[in-house]
Amino acid sequence: MGKVARMLMATPFTTVQRWWRKTFSAPTTDEITTFYKTRRQDTEWLAHRHRFLWQRLRLWLWLLLICLLSFTLRDIYGFFFPLKELERLPELLRAKSLVINVVMLVSIITCFGLHKTKFGRQRPDLLFLGSSWSISLASQLFATIRGFALPDSIGWSLLFLSQAVLMPVCWIIHLLCQVGVLVYYFGVNTALGLKTPVPEHPEIYNITFILYIFWFCAICDIGVYLYDRLQRSEFYARQELESAYQKLKVAEAKYRTIFENAVEGIFQSSPDGRYITANPALARIYGYSLAEEVTANFTDIEHQLYIDPNRRAEFVRLMEKYGSVSEFESQIYRRDGSIVWISEKAYAVHDEQGKLLYYEGLIEDITQRKQTEEELRVFFHAVSHDLRNPVLGTLMVLKNLLNSGGLGTGNQGQGGIIEEVSSQSPIPNPQSLIPVSRSILERMIQSSDRQLNLINSLMEAHVSEVQGVVLQRQPVQLLTVVEAAISDLEPLLEQNQADLTNLVSADLPLVNADPTQLWRVFSNLIVNALKHNPPELVLTINATRKDDKIYCTVSDNGVGISQQQSDRLFDLYFRGANIRNSVGLGLGLYLCKQIINAHGGEIGVNSTLDAGTTFWFTLPISFLSNYE
Repeated sequence: MGKVARMLMATPFTTVQRWWRKTFSAPTTDEITTFYKTRRQDTEWLAHRHRFLWQRLRLWLWLLLICLLSFTLRDIYGFFFPLKELERLPELLRAKSLVINVVMLVSIITCFGLHKTKFGRQRPDLLFLGSSWSISLASQLFATIRGFALPDSIGWSLLFLSQAVLMPVCWIIHLLCQVGVLVYYFGVNTALGLKTPVPEHPEIYNITFILYIFWFCAICDIGVYLYDRLQRSEFYARQELESAYQKLKVAEAKYRTIFENAVEGIFQSSPDGRYITANPALARIYGYSLAEEVTANFTDIEHQLYIDPNRRAEFVRLMEKYGSVSEFESQIYRRDGSIVWISEKAYAVHDEQGKLLYYEGLIEDITQRKQTEEELRVFFHAVSHDLRNPVLGTLMVLKNLLNSGGLGTGNQGQGGIIEEVSSQSPIPNPQSLIPVSRSILERMIQSSDRQLNLINSLMEAHVSEVQGVVLQRQPVQLLTVVEAAISDLEPLLEQNQADLTNLVSADLPLVNADPTQLWRVFSNLIVNALKHNPPELVLTINATRKDDKIYCTVSDNGVGISQQQSDRLFDLYFRGANIRNSVGLGLGLYLCKQIINAHGGEIGVNSTLDAGTTFWFTLPISFLSNYE
């Protein structure tokens, strides 16, 4: 009960609070905008209704003029040839009806004249009232002067009905027209004590007469009110529609400009292989002068465009599977028969029932990029090959010298000397003895090893970019790979005073992977963490199962990586800003991404500055694990 009572009390309080806030609180920007928009629409509606009333008033005056002329002609005819139907009218009315009609005709002609003036254009409402009262009150004034009341129900009905039909706006004006006549009839006649000229019914009103006049006027006013509201709603809807149409035209013009001036080719193609629309850029890519030539000439994209017709089938297959394609690269024929490379980015457009309507997207000419990439691949391969051979030869010589027995004892301060023996003579040449410290020789070998590793990585990066990473897949226990990588890096971990924790469990399912390539991934990630952080780093390696994949992480508590660097870490030749030993080319993480992608997995990084970094990647579980 207490809860119900609180709800009942809260309702009026909430209402008052809402009213108070609405009345006294400062209006918001949206409320101000809505207010001025509503005022502008109301002003436009009033101006529209003003013009409508002025135009219809002219039509009504013409109709009224014709109607009065018809009754005037009746009276003229009855003057010469008396009509039996008029014999029932009082003699006074029969004698003066022609005069009344002439007076009303004069008033209508006067209203016609005013309708053309500035006053008539500015105040059609006053002209409406004046013309209506001049017609309806003319007979009443005549009857008052003659000393009787005239219940002109037929004339009033025609007057009010014609106004409601031809000028159905501003119901208040209609009401004033009616009230003015009825107040005069009932008020003046009652005050003067006048009677009707009909002996059988001398009273100025009865219940039936009052009900008829009341409901006739009410029906006319209600009809005008409803039509006025309907017309106002239609006007606002039309205004909104016109506003939306103008915005649409502006947007269409803007996007038409983008469409016409875009650098990329824009197209729509049908599922059966025809171009529906094309922009000038696409025409230029295909070697045509006009976009219309593309839509007219390409009726079979599969065979007319692609050098390999299977590319269209592959395009359709990807669309059916994913709904879109990106960086879909193909070789095509231009109009003159030349061959270029294009890259397509498109998506499928369906109707509300899911039926495919067409394909829509962008086409870019990537011929220059392909040529540049091919030249770079050849260049790097040649450079890598030319550098690798001399470094490999130098490294072999240095290792042979270090392992040979040619270490002398001539200069103990230098740690011994190495004797270079001429291959032409078995007798050593004393002048060919070169004093080299063993430590220097070892550093030379380490330096040559580093150079060889860099060159090998450079060659491998570009081979993998061109041909892809070659994998020797087999079911692999992840713990074995991780332990091997940690064991090989033990000297480097000790040198950096790093603490590494291996949380990888032996109970994990087997992964379908290349163990050598996985060893490289873990090694690169560990070495990368050591290079980019100060000594005494804490590292953690972990792996867990997630659905049909293994989720692996290599985490550290180091300095972290900025978001800007994180976005580019896996790019070719990208090198971080916190490298303490800057001899790398930025190939490690790039190769890691190539290897993981080749396994069908994903790789990424999560990092926060001064809060450490976590590299993660996924690997598919071997199908053999399902039978364990």
